[in-house]
Amino acid sequence: MKKWMTVMAAGLMSAALLAGCGSNETSTQAAKTGNQDTTAAGKAESGFPSQNINGIVQWGEGGGTDSLMRPLATLAEKSLGVSIVVQNKTGGSGSIATQYVYDNEADGYHLLMGAENPPLYEALGILDLTYDDFDCVMLIGDETTGVAVSKNSPYQSLTDIVNDALAGKKITLATTGTGGLPWEVGALIKSVTGAEFTQVQYENDAAAKVAVLGGECDFTICKIQSSIEEYTSGDLKMLCMLATEPVALMPDVPLVTAEYPDFEQYLPWGPFYGIFVKKGTDAEIQKTLSQAFKEAFDTEEYQEILSQFYINPLGLSGEEAAAYLTEWKTNTIDALTKAGAVE
Repeated sequence: MKKWMTVMAAGLMSAALLAGCGSNETSTQAAKTGNQDTTAAGKAESGFPSQNINGIVQWGEGGGTDSLMRPLATLAEKSLGVSIVVQNKTGGSGSIATQYVYDNEADGYHLLMGAENPPLYEALGILDLTYDDFDCVMLIGDETTGVAVSKNSPYQSLTDIVNDALAGKKITLATTGTGGLPWEVGALIKSVTGAEFTQVQYENDAAAKVAVLGGECDFTICKIQSSIEEYTSGDLKMLCMLATEPVALMPDVPLVTAEYPDFEQYLPWGPFYGIFVKKGTDAEIQKTLSQAFKEAFDTEEYQEILSQFYINPLGLSGEEAAAYLTEWKTNTIDALTKAGAVE
């Protein structure tokens, strides 16, 4: 049976952010020990929602997460009968937004609109919160990723890169820092092959890709949406895809399991996107929210948006969403542990 796993971790880990996250850990502990009465909001309010809802996006305006959430929120408003006010609270690999929603009452009026970063917060020492502290209103979709090199690269396969690294050659991986997508996949590769790479940090995935295109680094990890243009033009070579089935948009790119069958235990893997409420939110409120977002998700308009962003649609909630999140977290942390990236 196909395993539901995936991918976007894109997080910058500067010392300033880590310091900020440290203070967040303190406030989180206080919230967990001193604000237990917030679950009193779990008693369903008649006529929910009776006021506008706040949608808190972990990443900046115009980014991938933001671009998926805003149109979905607009469509869901039609069913809810109130406005969803989308706000961007960036920083700390999404931990600022996560902490903010957790610090508010579990009443359904603060939604965390996030990506795949929170499951790794505790393991990476970023924040004492994960999606275990939230309930999933809807998992929107996930993305397929692959190993990318420039058109002038001497490498024709992931095996070529791994063999050079194992032979002691310095192989550079363009990353966005600890917890980011390239960093995570680099750890997955190490856990399977034993190969280690010299990581060069850039501001974001786009900058990391440019570094590879310009020959500054040997390779990076790209999502389909961020690589399709350069792949189509021939400027970027995709050596393999972290997927269980061939990618229709890139039919000539092999699956990573063709070279390393042991990768199958982690696949499919990639960034994902979802909407969450603080744990303790009344079940009827969650049901109302899930139904509204599912109706929005199922519209032809939103499915077209997912297609344009090359997102694999999921539309999961309840036990299905919980199972997906558990498997993603378990397998990813297992791989990171084997690679020595976390303890």
